[in-house]
Amino acid sequence: MIERKKKERSRLRRALITGIVLLVILTVLCILRDSPLFNAVLDGNVRYVRSILEGNMLYAYLFMLLIMIIQNSFTIIPLILVITINLALFGFLQGFLWSWFTSVAAAYIICVCVRFIFKNKVIKRFNPEHIEKIEQNAFKYVFQARVFPFVPTSFINILAGLSSVYYKPFVLATALGNFIYFFVLALIPAGLLSADINLYMLAVMVIFLFGLYYVFKRIYKGHKNQILIKIKKIKDSL
Repeated sequence: MIERKKKERSRLRRALITGIVLLVILTVLCILRDSPLFNAVLDGNVRYVRSILEGNMLYAYLFMLLIMIIQNSFTIIPLILVITINLALFGFLQGFLWSWFTSVAAAYIICVCVRFIFKNKVIKRFNPEHIEKIEQNAFKYVFQARVFPFVPTSFINILAGLSSVYYKPFVLATALGNFIYFFVLALIPAGLLSADINLYMLAVMVIFLFGLYYVFKRIYKGHKNQILIKIKKIKDSL
């Protein structure tokens, strides 16, 4: 009974924090909606965005975090454009790392918001089979979707929020998958990779990504098996 009350309090606390974060984001969005800066992002005017934000790095970081949250919510802004702006503002390394970090943070925020606020309103619009698939193996499903994004990032975030998957495998798979995919995308605006990628280069990347996925899959499977063995030992001792 006490344990149930603690869980309920924890759940209400998370819901309250989620609601506050969402309210802040929506307020800022309403303020920025008609601003020239936000419209410049939508138009892909990287030079204008850079000229406005370059003198204020703190504002630049916060603004690009908000842009990434929007990208992870509605996918109205191309991901490569967000990465390109970050690279133009912060340089290759910092721009890539900020793009990667904000993408993971944004994915988590959207997942939590959907789970605690919008679940009942949104769940009817999604195929139950998709939710079952992500629940069967959350890490594998999310990691594959991040590395090979054949579906929008927002779809994966919302799907995770509608399901009962734990946050840890979702965040871990997002972090690993986005790190790989974002690094490849970052090479294009940096001029290290042509937009029309050579077929041989593409084949090498695909093989490399599959190899990396296999390694992470083995590590995750081994970790999962260890947990199951520990659970079995605890049950046997009872």
